[in-house]
Amino acid sequence: MKFNKLAITSAVLIGGFSMQLSAATQWNVSLWGKPRAFTAHVEKMAELVDQKTNGDFKLKLSYGGLSKNKENLDGISIGAFEMAQFCAGYHRDKNPTITVMELPFLGISNLNEEAKISQALYKHPAVVKDLARWNATLLMPSPLPQYNIIGVGDAPKSVSDFAGMRVRATGGIGKALASIKAVPTSVTATEVRTALDSGVVSAVAFAPHAHMSYGTTAAAKWWTANLNPGTVNCPVVVNTDALNALSAKNKEALLGSVDESIQHYIASYQGKTMDKWGPLLDEKNIKRINFSDDELAQFRKTAAGPARDAWIESMNKKGIPAQELHDLVTSMIGK
Repeated sequence: MKFNKLAITSAVLIGGFSMQLSAATQWNVSLWGKPRAFTAHVEKMAELVDQKTNGDFKLKLSYGGLSKNKENLDGISIGAFEMAQFCAGYHRDKNPTITVMELPFLGISNLNEEAKISQALYKHPAVVKDLARWNATLLMPSPLPQYNIIGVGDAPKSVSDFAGMRVRATGGIGKALASIKAVPTSVTATEVRTALDSGVVSAVAFAPHAHMSYGTTAAAKWWTANLNPGTVNCPVVVNTDALNALSAKNKEALLGSVDESIQHYIASYQGKTMDKWGPLLDEKNIKRINFSDDELAQFRKTAAGPARDAWIESMNKKGIPAQELHDLVTSMIGK
C-alpha cells in the first residue's frame, strides 16, 4: 500500500498541534528554602488545583531554583514564572502599601486574624494599583505569628541590653529594634545561619518555623519569649497576564482554593510547628527570656507611635492613602 507523503506529514503536524492544545497548563512557582510551614498553603493549593482540574492545571513548585527570594517580585513582573512568594520587608519601595502590616505592635493576636486583615488589605484599590506596577496580583497571605529573637552570647536582662546589638531584622521589626538602639541588619533568610556563626549578627528575629528551618537553634543560647515586636507580611502573588490567560475552569480552581489553602496553612502552623517549638528549646538548652510588663509597655511606647507616624508621612509623600490603609488594618483588629 502506498501512502501519500504529504498526507502523512500533515497528519503528524495536526496530531502534534492537537496534543499541544490538550496539554496541561503548568505554572512555575518560585519559593525558597525547603517545604515547611511557611510554604504549606502553596503546597496545598498545588494539590487542590490538580484535583479540581483532573490534572489539566498544575503548579510546579521550585525552592530556590528559579530566583533569589529578594528577586521574586521582579521575576513575576517579567513573566519569568507565574507564581511566587516574597516578603514585603525585602524590598519596601517596591510594595510600600502592604508594609502597613509590618508596623510594630499592631496588636494582631492570631494567624486567622492576620490572614483576614491581609486579605482585606490586598483588595484595597491602592494596594491593587501598587502591585500592578509589577504586573502582579496578590493571591493570598502567609500569616505569621509574632517574631521573637534568638541570640548568642550574653542574654539580655532588660530591653535596654539590646543597645548596640546587631540583629537580623527587617521591616517594622527592624525599626522597632532601632528605637531601643539595636542595630537592625538585613540578611536573607538563607544566609542567616552563616551570619550568626561568623559574628555578622549576634541575634536573629524570626518566627518559630524559620528559626527551625534555618538552623538558628543549633547555635542559640537564648530566646525572647515575650518581646513580640511585630511580624512580616509575605504574600503569594501571581503574574496578572498569566492569571487572565487561564481558562475559566482553571481560574476558578485557583481562586476557589485560596481559603482552604490558608486554613490548611494555619492548622499546620499551629499544630506541627508550635507543638515542636517548646520541646526544641528545651532540647537545645536555650534560655527563655521574659521581660517585665513595664519594660514591654515602654518598648511599645518608644517604637509604635513614632514608627506609625513616620510610615504615614512617608507614604503620603508617595501619593499613597496611608491613613486610610492604616485605619483599615487597625479597625479590623480584635473583631
